[in-house]
Amino acid sequence: MTEKVIQYQAAGGVVLDADERVLLIERIVDGQHEIRLPKGHIDPGETPEAAALREVCEETGYCDLEVQIDLGWQTTTFLLGNKQVEREERYYVMRLASDRLRPPNFSSKREALFHNLWVDSLDAAATLLTFEAEKSVAHRAQAARQLSNPIS
Repeated sequence: MTEKVIQYQAAGGVVLDADERVLLIERIVDGQHEIRLPKGHIDPGETPEAAALREVCEETGYCDLEVQIDLGWQTTTFLLGNKQVEREERYYVMRLASDRLRPPNFSSKREALFHNLWVDSLDAAATLLTFEAEKSVAHRAQAARQLSNPIS
């Protein structure tokens, strides 16, 4: 007998500041250290871009963001407890328009364990991110930025 697969959509951001540093979120929960990209569920009626902006704002406190590049969809599958999860994720490269910081607005106690972590580059982000799917997003962001800003 197969368990029902949990399916949902999420959106998030690869956020860069003026110095090309990358904003990640980090937590230690249940003895496990995680470094992630900010992202979360897309609410009913919400566009993926609006969800990505909202989630980055809620999770990091940085809300003055400009979307620069749509990295498209990817599907990630994983086990959560004993349940199979299939999550469609859409990421955007975002530029921090100002460094004004608001208090994060976490939706759960587990989410509140995250704190912001700035790293020097997309390469560093790809190395540090915990999950392969998010490492792939960092690599795609780097490739997309190189295509949109070719060296003369």
